[in-house]
Amino acid sequence: MLYINGEWREAASGKTMDVINPATGEVVATVAKGGKEDTQAAIDAAQAAFPSWSRLTAKERSAYLRKTADILRSRTEEIAQLITREMGKPLAEARGEIGLALDYLDWYAEEAKRIYGDTIPASTPSKRLIVLRQPVGVVGAITPWNFPIAMITRKLAPALAAGCTIILKAASATPLAAIEVFKALHEAGVPKGVANLVNGSASEVVGTMMASPVVRKITFTGSTEVGKELVRQAADTMKKVSMELGGHAPFLVFEDADLEKAAEGAVASKFRNAGQTCVCTNRIYVQKSVADRFAEIMAEKVKQLVVGNGLENGVNVGPMIDEAALQKAQEHVDDAVAKGAKLLCGGTRLTEGEYAKGTFFAPTVLANATHEMKIANEETFGPVAPIFTFETEEEAIACANNTAYGLAAYIYTRDGSRMFRVAERLDYGIVGINDPMPTVAQAPFGGVKESGIGREGGKYGIEDYLDYKFLSLQLEM
Repeated sequence: MLYINGEWREAASGKTMDVINPATGEVVATVAKGGKEDTQAAIDAAQAAFPSWSRLTAKERSAYLRKTADILRSRTEEIAQLITREMGKPLAEARGEIGLALDYLDWYAEEAKRIYGDTIPASTPSKRLIVLRQPVGVVGAITPWNFPIAMITRKLAPALAAGCTIILKAASATPLAAIEVFKALHEAGVPKGVANLVNGSASEVVGTMMASPVVRKITFTGSTEVGKELVRQAADTMKKVSMELGGHAPFLVFEDADLEKAAEGAVASKFRNAGQTCVCTNRIYVQKSVADRFAEIMAEKVKQLVVGNGLENGVNVGPMIDEAALQKAQEHVDDAVAKGAKLLCGGTRLTEGEYAKGTFFAPTVLANATHEMKIANEETFGPVAPIFTFETEEEAIACANNTAYGLAAYIYTRDGSRMFRVAERLDYGIVGINDPMPTVAQAPFGGVKESGIGREGGKYGIEDYLDYKFLSLQLEM
């Protein structure tokens, strides 16, 4: 179903799309497939709702966000199972994602009350200078399949907190979690037209949002290639844009690091969500003196990972999202091995028994990786971990920065001075220091270079939903 102007409805065209469980190949649900007409109706509804929503007090908007969070919190287990069925991640990870989604709603329920302006000292006694912060207007939000609820609330919560209205297009592969969020918004009493959901054709839904002068901001999480195209389209109507794009995260292990903890961290970062996260480790660089030992420890840990249907107890790694993702992972492995990489474990699709109908790839570790390999230069977005070596700190930094991307990077060392030296020189928006999971609602999330524009999370995440307005008052003296 689509949610437009406070009502659930079918697509105007009558079209539908199936949601497929990647672990079993089974159809989980059939949902409405929206198009241009539905999107325009949502834009019209958001435009009509904006004046009244933006004039509510911050306290009133905060109350709606809190109530929405409470409703979703009461349904955590139900929604977690839904996420696992529609995109495959293990149930424990799905629960964790819901916790993060709720954190964003809770955080921005409070941040709504902290949108401050300024008074500026005037250059003449007869003037008063005031700066206001006001919502940008109608927002178009486009979210990915790999975090089907957290990426929604990370955009929706600051938008609503700022006083914007919104049209959301969730990923076609994972619309069910989005529907649950909008059910909660509806139950919380959020006024008609404030939040609208149009799942469906990317070209039609996103194309209509991009062409509309009413939509004043686009927020997108996805590939760099698509992000660049959206920025080009946004120029036609001078929309504000927030772009959280691709990554190619380096994971630096220095010889003084605790190798057990470093290997644990690498496994946690790399194989979460079957390696299908924008901040997951893509290139592991280990100082040469400890590289063999690290590779041995990591391979043993990876061999212990349990692959399977995320609804089953004890599963650590679920399926990949689709056949194309599997093929890319296999291509990267085959290319690396052909160019001299040593396969320590995994390396192939799993097809026997319970794996036969799903899209499962064995967790893989490659040693002796080099920069001539595809895996060194392209984001795999799958459960494949290549290990490179380096000799010096300077070399490690140079290797880490040798990419067009700049989203997340990781450092493992026990040298306090090195932590800061290296972190400050890494061209990345996020650096985890002995920490494989740096994402939290209260901190900024985003990248530099071709990994995006803007930040989400924390006090920083509401900025792009606000405009500055300068008031200059001439007084009679």
